[in-house]
Amino acid sequence: MSSLDEVAGISARQRDLLAQWLPGARVVRDHSWGLVERTVLEVEHGGETYVVKAGGPDDHHMERELRAHREWLSPWTSRDRAPVLVHADEESLLLVTRFLPGQLVEGSAAADDPEVFRQAGRLLALLHHQPGVVDAGYEPRENRKMISWLDREHRIEPGVEQRLRDEIARWPEPPATLVPTHGDWQPRNWLHHDGVVRAIDFGRADLRPAYSDLARLAAQDFRRDPARERSFLAGYGADPREPAAWHRQQVREAIGTAVWAYQVGDERFEAQGHRMIAEALGP
Repeated sequence: MSSLDEVAGISARQRDLLAQWLPGARVVRDHSWGLVERTVLEVEHGGETYVVKAGGPDDHHMERELRAHREWLSPWTSRDRAPVLVHADEESLLLVTRFLPGQLVEGSAAADDPEVFRQAGRLLALLHHQPGVVDAGYEPRENRKMISWLDREHRIEPGVEQRLRDEIARWPEPPATLVPTHGDWQPRNWLHHDGVVRAIDFGRADLRPAYSDLARLAAQDFRRDPARERSFLAGYGADPREPAAWHRQQVREAIGTAVWAYQVGDERFEAQGHRMIAEALGP
């Protein structure tokens, strides 16, 4: 095991805080992605195991993650289904949580287990069933955001881009009910341990329509095996996807996937985004 002083990607201020919070902590494993400006470490201190998340100057997700821990995760943490926040400094883009044991569902045998998807649906319902707000500005904001994505550099064909712009311009903008959402609800953010599913990674958490948390599952896991969708909805208890709003969500998810993946150089994910655009637009 190495010391925190030997890890690149942690600022001097972050090192000072970690020295105060977890003096002498040793790094067990580096869980950093490499695609985003964030260092994620599993560390050991005083016989306990923790996760350290240290954001770089351009990490725009730490504020969301901290808000999720402080305001929305109690339905999960009270059931030992999400990591508990131990230390945080928002200005320094640094947080420490207790480590949750388990194997990532993505890439494991659990990814084919209907019970895993049933539990994931039930977990998501617990998060969504907290008090929400009605927001008349949500749809206009999302439409402007999609146009801003299309204004960036990408590899969407010009004719397809124009179809997307024309469709967005025709969309209605009704008030939306927003609830706490995870923002990246899929097997790569689920842990499986002793038959129990837990949730991790809240850097995209925000107030959104409930159906938005099904977008990535629909584009990937549900598409590969409809049985997963049936199990998930059985756990969730209903299907929150109203057709017109769901179509808008699918288009938005497709645009964001294609453009973001191009910007970070993830060609596989970019290809998925282009496929999502084609399926959302239809013939």
